[in-house]
Amino acid sequence: MSRTAPMTAPPRADGRLGLALLVIATAQLMMVLDDTVANVALPSIQAQFDMSESALPWVINAYVLAFGGLLLFGGRVGDLYGRIRVLRLGLVVFTAASLAGGLAPSSELLIAARGVQGLGAALVAPNALALIATTFPAGRARNRAMAVYGAMSALGITGGVLLGGLLTGALSWRWVLLINIPIGLAVLAGTRILVAGERHTGRLDTLGAVTGTAGFTALAYGFTRAGEHGWTDSITLTAFGAAVATLVLFVVRQARSRDPLLPLRLLADRNRSSAYLTVLFIGGGLMGTFYLATLFMQQVLQLGPLRAGVAALPFGLGIILASGVASKLAEKLPPRAIAVPGLLLAAAGMFWLSALPVDAGYWTDLLVPLFLTSAGLGLAFVPMTLTVVHDVDPRETGVASALMNTAQQIGAAIGLAVLTTVSATAAATQLPGAATALHTARAGGDDDLVARAQQALSHGYTTAYLAAAALLVVAAAITAVGVNTRHRQRSSAEAGNHAG
Repeated sequence: MSRTAPMTAPPRADGRLGLALLVIATAQLMMVLDDTVANVALPSIQAQFDMSESALPWVINAYVLAFGGLLLFGGRVGDLYGRIRVLRLGLVVFTAASLAGGLAPSSELLIAARGVQGLGAALVAPNALALIATTFPAGRARNRAMAVYGAMSALGITGGVLLGGLLTGALSWRWVLLINIPIGLAVLAGTRILVAGERHTGRLDTLGAVTGTAGFTALAYGFTRAGEHGWTDSITLTAFGAAVATLVLFVVRQARSRDPLLPLRLLADRNRSSAYLTVLFIGGGLMGTFYLATLFMQQVLQLGPLRAGVAALPFGLGIILASGVASKLAEKLPPRAIAVPGLLLAAAGMFWLSALPVDAGYWTDLLVPLFLTSAGLGLAFVPMTLTVVHDVDPRETGVASALMNTAQQIGAAIGLAVLTTVSATAAATQLPGAATALHTARAGGDDDLVARAQQALSHGYTTAYLAAAALLVVAAAITAVGVNTRHRQRSSAEAGNHAG
């Protein structure tokens, strides 16, 4: 694949570099925030639109799937048509979809708007990362920018839940989407300070993007549909069949294309492919824990949205602290020596959560296992990130990193679909339609039905946590067997550059 001559960045004062960093970091923060910002608002959304327990996850899944499934596509479009141009287009799409979702009169339109938001995010995220290299000179300035960019993911996970709780509690669930409008417009105005960089030549693999996204969407829908209608339902089976067919077509397309979205040679290395697989599990663990915990706190413990948002802060704190520890350990230890204990620690936290009683106390039953789960996932994620880009051709480092982000997002979507299916199925064994029954009972003052519904929901959530613990043990086994590289990162700065 040939390239045009690169555009060099003009000299810039520190103040202008600081403003450029603010624009890029804010763009990344917006995209990550929307992974989790709607979680705390889910009970309010469900109550307003009378959504079923199987349909509700699609408020999250529609965004996560479109975002993850189209990340490689968004980066490729930026290479071909200009990164700033595509970044701006993504911001316009994301902001307009936020307005549509915030004003949506039905659950169907809300879910559709969230999917379009994901498309916008997929155009923004990879190009914001690429613009760091063209805007910031090599050395300290670029290293600092990479570090700030990476921190936005952890901050977004924590801030999304807190901001979602604050907006839902103080105003309305609609503001978790409407808040993106002024921020998006401000970032769009700030893109004038960024430097475009080079373009690549080649063709756009539209068929690859369509088949890949359609395959993962059908797979997630199959799991979600099975939770409501059973595994032998004709539409469930059709969804799984469509998923297999389109994903096979995607792989064949990538193998034959001269300009693939996903160069399959990246997966030929056992260490790298095992790391990608582990990241799938980590993404599912992150999103699943958040989703189940926020619903448990609001539906079973009856915490308001704001209190539930604040109560989730230890989860984000655990990720931030553990990521810092893991980056230091990566200088001294091989990846699996950090990741395997991290995954087992997260599994232990999930197993602890699977024993939550219906009258659980936050300080006595939730705080510690939430922190342990997030710390374990944070420990595992950093060495897997470094493994993914280790010994990759410099021309493919961006693709390798984008594929890691894709694995995390797709893992989050499929993990959420699996765990909500487990939760809904287990809850239905005690009380069919438990979430709907809880809303009805509270509105009618039926305390007996409230107690039965809370018991059923609690049984569903704890069963899902047990399943999540088992999945993380499987991930630990995959890492122990598949990731046997002994490479170490010689410095934190180097690690930050690779992770970017």
